[in-house]
Amino acid sequence: MKIRNLVDSNFLYFYDQGKSYASYQVFGAHLTKTEDGALCGCEFCLYAPNAESVSVVGEWNGFDPNANPMECIDAKGIWYLYLEGNFEWQRYKYYMKTKQGEIKYKADPYAFYSQLRPSTDSKVYDIDGYEWHDQDWMYTHPKTYDQPVLIYEMHLGSWRRKGLGENDFFMFNEIAPMLIDYLKNFGYTHVEVMPVYEHPLDASWGYQGTSYYSVTARHGVPKDFMWFVDQLHQNGIGVIMDWVPGHICKDAQGLYLFDGTPLYDYADPAIRENVEWGTANLDLGKGTTRSFLYSNVLFYMNYFHIDGFRVDAVSNLLYYMGNPERGENQGACEFLRNLSTVLFGKDDRVLLMAEDSSSYPGVTKPSNIGGIGFNYKWDMGWMNDTLKYFKLDPIYRKYHHNQLTFSMMYFYNEQFVLPFSHDEVVHMKGSLLNKMPGDYWQQFANFRCLIGYMMTHPGKKLLFMGNELAPYSEWGYARELDWDILRYPSHDSAHRFVKEITKLYQQSKPLYELDYDPSGFQFIEANNADQSLFVYARFAKNRQDHMVIVMNCTPNTYHQYRIGVPMEMDYEEVINSDKDIYGGSNQINPEKRISFKDHWQNQENAIELTVPPLGITILKAVPKPKEKRKKSSVTSEIL
Repeated sequence: MKIRNLVDSNFLYFYDQGKSYASYQVFGAHLTKTEDGALCGCEFCLYAPNAESVSVVGEWNGFDPNANPMECIDAKGIWYLYLEGNFEWQRYKYYMKTKQGEIKYKADPYAFYSQLRPSTDSKVYDIDGYEWHDQDWMYTHPKTYDQPVLIYEMHLGSWRRKGLGENDFFMFNEIAPMLIDYLKNFGYTHVEVMPVYEHPLDASWGYQGTSYYSVTARHGVPKDFMWFVDQLHQNGIGVIMDWVPGHICKDAQGLYLFDGTPLYDYADPAIRENVEWGTANLDLGKGTTRSFLYSNVLFYMNYFHIDGFRVDAVSNLLYYMGNPERGENQGACEFLRNLSTVLFGKDDRVLLMAEDSSSYPGVTKPSNIGGIGFNYKWDMGWMNDTLKYFKLDPIYRKYHHNQLTFSMMYFYNEQFVLPFSHDEVVHMKGSLLNKMPGDYWQQFANFRCLIGYMMTHPGKKLLFMGNELAPYSEWGYARELDWDILRYPSHDSAHRFVKEITKLYQQSKPLYELDYDPSGFQFIEANNADQSLFVYARFAKNRQDHMVIVMNCTPNTYHQYRIGVPMEMDYEEVINSDKDIYGGSNQINPEKRISFKDHWQNQENAIELTVPPLGITILKAVPKPKEKRKKSSVTSEIL
């Protein structure tokens, strides 16, 4: 048999060493076919070294533990069974008796599909045969470092819903057409889906998984998800997956104490049991765990054309239980370094993002020079400082001015993504709008200023779905977004502002091309705490292509306010968050600002403009018009 023949000494050596990158080709349930493609049998293969006996129980045998026993085919504890017939779509589990006498019913760790909850059964599925049409994307999309990266973070089950029932989900093939038009209207470059592999509890949002290789049945079958990715790629949009290698669901059918021993998790309960989250921590120093996880990310790249992974809770990997006082987790750090080598060896354009709240150095430095190997890291410090600042009543902001300037003191230490993620709009933290101080008008003005600041600060961008609607309510996983609030002018205007500034970001090289090069950013006025004013410039590789940003975090308006500008050019207002179409008071600069020679704010040139209240103004440099030569009025006389 095909799979049985793959289980040789070479495979076992690499698997034990954590160097098996396609273990899903051996383990799991694999359909066999005749030469003409007809399904003719199924091979089951399981790793369970502490099992005394294992059998496959399924629909075809009435889940009878005695009907289809497996054979242990090597001393390491690999169990095998071949059954003739067509088993596609059949539900099954492994019935296991451990050497300690325990009885366990386990879902297949390598199952390609699973029954919709509350069932915990695996399902036999033919993962092969999808015909892709995204060749242009796969072969031509560039590395992202000097490109715009604007990520729409999504929970697929609550973006839109068919109804209020617990299973009123849209399928992948229904979501894709609606989503693509929406993302293109905003200029999003990527969508990040919160975990889509199988999980038993909706309230975990997917972060407590049981079947890592099984795309959730909530939205269709695995080939539906392939079609979803394919359609996004054909429209120039990349797909990033949330991925959780650190901790697992403790439900009986999952990986937890799989064969009666901690096969994938830590042996020591003190570091295995993640009491705060009710989960168990995987031991990333073990070869079996590494082979399982390395194979998993490559499985999603190979079969689903996934463009990147956002790795959850990285601080909990770098340090035991996320606590630096408990020491660095050497096994997990080595796992992450190897992960980057594996992924970038497959495709050096992949996005590997760390959700990391620690100050561990070199998270986005290459592993071959001692870094951890991610190419992006969420800037949790920027997010926390920014939201703390914007929550303040403007009268107090001058005492906390450095909360917005501090980020540029460390920004070039890593390659940062600026996130306003799902974590900021749940658990009684309030929506982004609800965090803003002041009356109704001021809250929306502050919201627009906040989004404008994010879009003009160096770093790639991530916004959680629904933030663009400026809702007052928090996100809820069991209901769709508050789309109906767009009936109200203030929400509709805020939505329009987000749409126009995100498209401006995507189309403006100064806002992304030199994100990680210090020459791409310059503070012009960083210390005006009394007026809570910030002035800075963003540059493209062609330095004449630049923008000047003026942000006023008080409700005061300033007319004929003078700022220094980097060059002897004129400056055209391309967006102003106080424009009336965005819900503002229309303190705008409709005409070009003409620069003049003046040594001001360490610049050799200056302009004067109107600075709107609680607003952000983006000015694009444009060349001064060439002066026309006057014709000579002197005529020659011929004598």
